[in-house]
Amino acid sequence: MSQPLTSITILGGGTAGWLAAAILSQEIGEQCHIHLIESPDIGTIGLGESTVPPFVGLIKSLGLDETQFMQQTDATYKLGIEFVDWRVKHSRFFHPFGSTGAKILRQEFYPCWLKAQEHGPVAPLEDFSPCQVMAKQARFFPPQLAQHTPIGGANYALHVDAERLVAALKQRCSSRRLTAQAARVVSAKQQDNGFIEALILEDGSEHRADFFIDCSGFHSVLFSRFLNVDFCDWSRFLPCNRALATRTPSQARPHLYTQAKASLAGWRWAIPLRSRTGMGYVYSSDFISDDKALQELCSSAQVPLNEQQARVLPFATGHRQVFWQHNCLALGLAAGFIEPLEATAIHLITRGLDFFLRFLPHKQCDPSLARAYNLRMSKDFLEVRDFVQLHYVKSQRQDSAFWRHCQSLPISDSLQERIDLFTAQGLMDERSDDLFRPSSWLAIFEGMGIRPRHLSPKVAHLSAALLHQELTKTAAAIDTMVQTLPRQEEFWRREA
Repeated sequence: MSQPLTSITILGGGTAGWLAAAILSQEIGEQCHIHLIESPDIGTIGLGESTVPPFVGLIKSLGLDETQFMQQTDATYKLGIEFVDWRVKHSRFFHPFGSTGAKILRQEFYPCWLKAQEHGPVAPLEDFSPCQVMAKQARFFPPQLAQHTPIGGANYALHVDAERLVAALKQRCSSRRLTAQAARVVSAKQQDNGFIEALILEDGSEHRADFFIDCSGFHSVLFSRFLNVDFCDWSRFLPCNRALATRTPSQARPHLYTQAKASLAGWRWAIPLRSRTGMGYVYSSDFISDDKALQELCSSAQVPLNEQQARVLPFATGHRQVFWQHNCLALGLAAGFIEPLEATAIHLITRGLDFFLRFLPHKQCDPSLARAYNLRMSKDFLEVRDFVQLHYVKSQRQDSAFWRHCQSLPISDSLQERIDLFTAQGLMDERSDDLFRPSSWLAIFEGMGIRPRHLSPKVAHLSAALLHQELTKTAAAIDTMVQTLPRQEEFWRREA
């Protein structure tokens, strides 16, 4: 007879471990005891503090007040990502959250925008994104409170301090049915069928549980050492394998977006928080040394060269062959990593927990549940990989060996299908639960100079002059409304 889980142990703290603890203790803490074992030696890596829009919903689902959470984590609002020098040097484009444009005469916005150009120059695509216009003017208002207005289709995420995020999650867990300890795991006791029965701690004691979650970071202690799950390496698709992270004083007026600026051997990020700016460099060790990367980062950040201020963080892109093996789940860096370009790390953690709760097993862990989970998480990782790869392989830069190498990378079959569909007629392979909606793919396609060869037949009969007129009114309406919105700092004071 099937028996329900009565105990789950999470190995590892950091964002993945404490996020798992917070969500699981809230959702199943009444019937299943949650225990967390955190290494006393390993802190939060915090490659970046940038998130995507579902993170705001996560905060609310955990019962946290958004305003208080933002103050606690030094957070600022994020309306998208600005990409500088990616297609060619001195180019710039914006990946906004939320919608870009709306249907015109019952037809999709993008083909109408292309058709209107037959009548004459039209406003850039970004001018039809409420998020981009708000970011440009440094103004903010929650779009959910402005439905049926020109900014109603916008969306937002947050920039947060990674260490303060962990502290906030710990505080949230303190009132839950959850226990935690600092200890080092040296071994594991396994059953004949491969299930983990207990973790052996450094002091010789055993810690038993029905189910285990590996949040031990890149070491992936349970999956690599005891379950022997191989790693699926994606370095042939994604060129970078190193990151440097540092901090600088805050800007006088923090941007409402993350900036990703392409460099000769990778790209640099700037993430504005209230009291500081997080800066970093993601690069390939095949094209630049760690020392030269540090010099370049410190020069761009305008801070003194200090190796103690910036840590070199080697990483491998890819994921474990399976994410759920026997009675063990891998989350966070233990599951896989696809560089921080589109800030998807926390999202993949929460997706993993969402699907785990959907497929929540009994003690016996029916293999069909693991198969379904592994298939679903593989699709999520593939989606993120393809979206990130698009930024690299379609660059037209010829000024460095790194960017020439990126253009020679093999394009995954799944990404090539998306490119072919879009270049044929401007269509998107839209899937209901994808993280990146058509507006996100459109922003990158347009930003990287990729256009469809043919217009949709649905707009062929429409008047280009009429479409031009409608677009002019739409862009003006967005701009006019955004000018009435408060600046980010004013909105903070209003909400405090």
